Amino acid sequence: MKLRWAPGSPFVRKVTVTAIETGLDDRIERMMTDYHQPDSDIIDHNPLGKVPAMILDDGDILVDSSVICAYLDTLHSRHKIIPENPETRHKVLSLEALADGMTEAAINVQRERGRPAEEQSDAVRDKQWGKFERAMDWINANPNVLEGALNIGHIAIATGIGWVEFRMGDILGDWKSQWPTLGAWYDQISERPSFQATIPE
Repeated sequence: MKLRWAPGSPFVRKVTVTAIETGLDDRIERMMTDYHQPDSDIIDHNPLGKVPAMILDDGDILVDSSVICAYLDTLHSRHKIIPENPETRHKVLSLEALADGMTEAAINVQRERGRPAEEQSDAVRDKQWGKFERAMDWINANPNVLEGALNIGHIAIATGIGWVEFRMGDILGDWKSQWPTLGAWYDQISERPSFQATIPE
């Protein structure tokens, strides 16, 4: 399998953590991708021009980190990061979707900050950051979702927060005081070898 990736992407990190946790990391060849370039060949593998994308051994292509992680979870016999029990499965997938949306909202804030000052919109920034904060509020207030064996929701939350810490620490500030339960959990999960091996640089 070949993974189209770029450094710093929280969704690439999500796939990489999943690959390590499922014991599949050594089966994946990484293809560095500068998706910001207009002539990047990433569009040959993902018409949206986004990473990650995965090229399977038979030539089929998977796009979106959620799809790639779900596929990887079918290839191993270890603990499943997406539970097979229907009720638990849907809760975990919903948590993953919340975390991915939270991360996308933070990315939108960063994109807005990268625009020329005269073109930036406070309304857009505040709306997107509000999404991020509400998601963090909810997770912190519902610590039961952080309990139990590692799942894809946990991975998505931690890789999303890790990206925001890395890229937007000036806005995030002392977030562990604001969301202490989530902060304590994040410190713990960050010690896992899969997270230590994928710290953004």
